[in-house]
Amino acid sequence: MDDTASRHAVAQPHRPDHEDPPARSRKPDLAGADFTRQPFVLAWEMTRACNLACIHCRADAQLRRDPRELTTKDAYRLIDDIAGFDVPPTLILTGGDPLRRPDLIELVRHASSRGLRATVTPAGTPLASHERLAALRDAGVARLAVSLDGATAETHDAFRRVPGSFKWTLAIVEHARDLGLPVQLHTTLCRQTLPELHQMADLASDLGVVVWAVFCLVPMGRGQTLEPLTPAEYEEVFNWLVDRSAGASWNLKLTEGYHFRRILAQRGERAIAGLGFKSGDGIGRAPKAVNAGNGFCFVSHRGEVCPSGFLPVVTGNVREQSIVDLYRNHPTFKTLRDPAQLRGKCGSCGFKQICGGSRSRAYAATGDFLAADPACIYEPGAVHSNAS
Repeated sequence: MDDTASRHAVAQPHRPDHEDPPARSRKPDLAGADFTRQPFVLAWEMTRACNLACIHCRADAQLRRDPRELTTKDAYRLIDDIAGFDVPPTLILTGGDPLRRPDLIELVRHASSRGLRATVTPAGTPLASHERLAALRDAGVARLAVSLDGATAETHDAFRRVPGSFKWTLAIVEHARDLGLPVQLHTTLCRQTLPELHQMADLASDLGVVVWAVFCLVPMGRGQTLEPLTPAEYEEVFNWLVDRSAGASWNLKLTEGYHFRRILAQRGERAIAGLGFKSGDGIGRAPKAVNAGNGFCFVSHRGEVCPSGFLPVVTGNVREQSIVDLYRNHPTFKTLRDPAQLRGKCGSCGFKQICGGSRSRAYAATGDFLAADPACIYEPGAVHSNAS
């Protein structure tokens, strides 16, 4: 691992002596959740304002806040509506940089009071100070999620296009450890980050994060300029991730890499058992496959409801409609929850119930969110040998 990262590496987070807000001790029981009625995770893009200029940014974030963002009053109403699901989903407060919203702390406090477990994804900037993170903890935030797309300051800062982001991100992790806040680490998987993926796995261990979340590139926003992996490379990397995660201190999470589930199934129960979830903050692994519109829902900074931030098909707006009703009843969501609707090789695949392919990547590549996922090498009906 790079010496710069080693100097800043921290151990597993500990809990200081303080009284947790009541909602943080409540763990929603989602084991039997019906994804036709509610999502497991709901992400709200609070703002597109951000002081970074990341080359992969889905949202094409800008320095200034959009005057059309949901107001604080809108936000309170949205949180109350989300709390109306049968079991409150995990709420991801993202952006842009959610710390660019001055009402973030009070909104986290309100979400916590309504029984929602909130994860906040601060950008790697000085805005995420120890003081502000302490205020988030006291308001009831359950977890922080930070992004590192390089194992050194040189590679990460080039990806974020702001010098110092690597150092600031490591400082956030240190602050979180001091405050007793669990941390999830996000890494984009594309041609540019692939050479350091092994080092990133080591860095995730050294930093003591509870989850290493690998985001497989969906070419949208500024990310359209980046080169994705080939299907064969995805196959190799996913098999390596199964092996590397076995016995790791962190939990592995794949986003937009749904064919990882097919590889797990092909490798058998032993591989799946090696991915046992080890987090103690109440935000656990979904009991079944989560995909865009099927266990996952997204709200844009302007209130638009989509199946995912990577699948920007607008179904309505929370200023005018209930997100509960849109998720349960809109034709787009219903279609995404029906594997029989899938087309191409995804439609004929025997693994479609547990995988389903990336609907976002299919949409980005073809304009059809039911088309085959172009990142998957598997051909239904062909003779395949199980990975060892």
